[in-house]
Amino acid sequence: MEEKTGCVIIGAGASGLLAAGTLAEYGVDTLILEKNHRAAKKVLITGKGRCNVTNCCDISEFMGNVAAGGRFLYSALSRFSPYDTMGFFEDKGVPLKVERGQRVFPQSDKAEDIADALLQYALGANNKIWYDCPVRSLLLEDGMVRGVVLGDGQKIFSEKVIVCTGGKSYPGTGSTGDGYFFAKQAGHTVNPPVPSLIPLVIQEPFCKDAQGLSLRNISLKAVDEKTGKVIFEQLGEMLFTHFGVSGPLVLSASCHMRPMESGRYKLFIDLKPGLDDKQLDARLQRDFEKFHNRDFINSLSDLLPRKLIGVLVHESGIPGAQKVNQITRQQRQAFCRLLKAFPMTVEGTRPIQEAIITSGGVELKEVQPKTMESKLVRGLYFAGEVLDADAYTGGFNLQIAFSTARAAADAIGQLF
Repeated sequence: MEEKTGCVIIGAGASGLLAAGTLAEYGVDTLILEKNHRAAKKVLITGKGRCNVTNCCDISEFMGNVAAGGRFLYSALSRFSPYDTMGFFEDKGVPLKVERGQRVFPQSDKAEDIADALLQYALGANNKIWYDCPVRSLLLEDGMVRGVVLGDGQKIFSEKVIVCTGGKSYPGTGSTGDGYFFAKQAGHTVNPPVPSLIPLVIQEPFCKDAQGLSLRNISLKAVDEKTGKVIFEQLGEMLFTHFGVSGPLVLSASCHMRPMESGRYKLFIDLKPGLDDKQLDARLQRDFEKFHNRDFINSLSDLLPRKLIGVLVHESGIPGAQKVNQITRQQRQAFCRLLKAFPMTVEGTRPIQEAIITSGGVELKEVQPKTMESKLVRGLYFAGEVLDADAYTGGFNLQIAFSTARAAADAIGQLF
């Protein structure tokens, strides 16, 4: 049985659902093809199940948080900005709140509210979603898209197709790289997908000793040892794990470590960014005076988290059993320098399956930035993570999905 529709959308994630709802407003009949048994699976796990839906900032600040593809994204973000996204969900009955770092969440702290709003919007007018419905390939003819072929061989005919399949991160949500296959079938260059916004594996063994420790209000600096350049530096929070480090600062730093090579990048934690060297030395002298009869390892409880004391003492080279009143000025100042720049060597990243997003994807030079239409195949569009555009953590990547989806859907809707 043949099926014809105004537009086919491959993937019922954030970009696919928003594109479908936009097309419904134009009166374009749309069929969404989703290989999972439900929609928006990745939306449901973002922000640890709370869904960091966007970032409350203007375009210039947003661009400062884009790791790849900023110039390409400018038009789409200008037409559907973070403020537009916030207004969209408020209008759909999902009240929002703004937290630290201007991150926007639903007031309920439930990602389900965002997913449900998107799904209801997508099913407007005569739109349909077919679940458990993988797509095998595109139907192409004379430089135009003619539809898709499903996994069971059925053909769906449409002269407009939007690929919203995501990247290769969190494959359990359906992001298994299908969109890259469709893009290559259409003749597109696909830049190799690599993990981005991903925890880092650290060479030094002390991370296991600090496992589970969350550090807040610290500064993290990343240095490319090959070039000597500081590639990232920011204030925020991070987490020690059994394999290394994670948390918002680490995820953002990982975006800059390209290409990833063992030992090439070093991280430096400033554990006391609010104090300069002189102030920190004075603080340490006060603590040493207070605990002057104690062993060094027992004198740091006012200064450091318990899990970090043993680690810092070991890395300092000062014997833990040395009495505080025997510590020399040179030892104390060296310890201050360690507190201001505690080093770690990056071995690599965790597997791409653990990445929040994928960097790489459809080459942006082959896509129209205003419409997201392929420059190679008429009627074929791309939106969301399948494109080679990504940003730091903080709601920016979901916003990219929404903005590119709206651009594609607007372009198609205006043709009907």
